[in-house]
Amino acid sequence: MSEIVETPRPKRALSCIQPTGTPTIGNYFGALRNWVAMQEEMDCFFAVADLHAITVRQDPAKLRQQIREMFALLLAIGLDPEKNVIFVQSQVPTHAELSWLLACNTQFGELSRMTQFKDKSQKHADNVNAGLFTYPVLMAADILLYQPDYVPVGADQKQHVELTRDIAERFNSVYGNTFTVPEPYIMKKGAKVRSLQDPTKKMSKSDENQNAFISLKDDKDTILRKCKRAVTDSEACVCYREGKDGVNNLMELYSAVTGQSFEEIERAFEGKGYGDFKMAVGEAVAAELAPVQERFAMYLQDKAQLEALMKQGAEHAYAVSSRTLYKAKKKMGFVMV
Repeated sequence: MSEIVETPRPKRALSCIQPTGTPTIGNYFGALRNWVAMQEEMDCFFAVADLHAITVRQDPAKLRQQIREMFALLLAIGLDPEKNVIFVQSQVPTHAELSWLLACNTQFGELSRMTQFKDKSQKHADNVNAGLFTYPVLMAADILLYQPDYVPVGADQKQHVELTRDIAERFNSVYGNTFTVPEPYIMKKGAKVRSLQDPTKKMSKSDENQNAFISLKDDKDTILRKCKRAVTDSEACVCYREGKDGVNNLMELYSAVTGQSFEEIERAFEGKGYGDFKMAVGEAVAAELAPVQERFAMYLQDKAQLEALMKQGAEHAYAVSSRTLYKAKKKMGFVMV
């Protein structure tokens, strides 16, 4: 009899994004485009983290629309619902339940040291609610429910993954092996697209200056206008070097879209002014986003299909996460019937 060889499970990753505003091209080239590549290499779960959005008070109708739009956008950028589990967090009740179990295994001091709580408390001083304090526990539940090997993170989220690892290790130590302890996954280097108006700062969708960022929903005319108004300098030389933050930023963006090196860009625009270069950057960005925007509109127009895909994703996510929740509850001593 021939020996049966088991195929090892591919490495699993989980990524979440809040439905608070439309991502910028900084989010797209820095992270989202890497998610598309990641789905070819790993078993991926992608979630619209709408429960996290309500630590800040939201308008219900606007939140509902933003959830739909973010789910549609994940599909539009190229995430395949047949290859991945793509779902809306609030449609999978295991997240809230495991969050409570983990909250009872998380120390007050650990949460009080989280830098984002301090930052958000200052920004929203009129609404420093308990959810704002405990949301890192919900984030840990989001992750641990799916037993991922990796969690793709930026520098601002690394502290949350470290807390998740601490919670998982503590739970495993007290109750026995229950959770995979995930590793932070540093994604392939994405473009560091910065503010078009202040290139010393990160591009942000919450910037009060609308000319500082390009949204994934901006039309071609808007993109060209914002690129035309981008900060440069008085040298009129398209070259990448220290002290040319504005030009460097546009070159980073153009390189991310076209795949050209800085040297190739410098040769292509030798002797040309910033006007020509800004127009080329705008045209390239608009061309890159056009198919994404077309698919985005298509998904939003077909409400029935969008909700069917949400339902499919939620059912798959629940099937996986409920096994983890059952295991955790049983190990803690709950009566499982």
